[in-house]
Amino acid sequence: MAVIEHPYRDLDGGRWLMGNLHTHTTRSDGQREPQAVIDDYAERDHGFLMLSDHDMFTSAEDYAACDAGGMILVPGNEVSANGPHMLQVGGDRLVEPHAERQKVIEDVEACGGFSVFNHPSWFANFDHCPQELLERCQGYAGIEIYNGVISFLEGSPYATNRWDLLLTAGRRIWGFANDDSHHAQGNVGLGWNVAYVRDETPEGVVEALRQGRFYASTGVEIIDIEVDGESIVVETENAHRIVALQQGAKRFAQVDAPSIEVEIPADARYVRFECWGYGESFAWTQPFFVG
Repeated sequence: MAVIEHPYRDLDGGRWLMGNLHTHTTRSDGQREPQAVIDDYAERDHGFLMLSDHDMFTSAEDYAACDAGGMILVPGNEVSANGPHMLQVGGDRLVEPHAERQKVIEDVEACGGFSVFNHPSWFANFDHCPQELLERCQGYAGIEIYNGVISFLEGSPYATNRWDLLLTAGRRIWGFANDDSHHAQGNVGLGWNVAYVRDETPEGVVEALRQGRFYASTGVEIIDIEVDGESIVVETENAHRIVALQQGAKRFAQVDAPSIEVEIPADARYVRFECWGYGESFAWTQPFFVG
């Protein structure tokens, strides 16, 4: 029997919280003060938020001057200078934006955070972050498979193809969805991450995300994920189609229903699920790795 390794084991002792890790304020190129941004996300029922101004670390001390509105505020930074943009999620200090992004990843890890490569398919050539760099770098947690603001710029907001290339090559990385909001009009509530958080602190959110205990969404809500032997069940609140994919993004199962149950194909090295709703509402599970 195949062994399935996945991040959705032992979902007890916590709760699901939605949150955004990529947003900007007047501390860099955003149009709103930090408190206005925090208020906006709190009103949208987010459970956690990270302000990620460009090469500007927002610390726990910075947040202490703000009203969190009931959210968990995660320290962070968008490493922007000298190369493709990356999120520093968590940690206790600003890291230098080294041109060698592997050094950035190591520095973020050393200060207690993790790294995510942002909007890989931005720009007219769909190559803000070259695939060669994603393949060469080690130790980062994942990539943005959806970045909302790129919908209004050249390139694609989606990068699931980049993700499948890495997964097919044997890499174990997670897929994130974020707004990358810079202003209020049309930039907020586009994409988010729903994490199962046991310790409702910034460190607890970072731990849940680092372990992949979340799914990414633009509007579809997943309400249950179960693994029994070589069978996986994914149940949603509002999907109208669910597709199951394996290496090479090969679709091996599809249902036009809010839930799906599949048996792992004998040749699968990983599987993941895309849950499709109306319009551009999606949810993406993290990969299930088959050993």
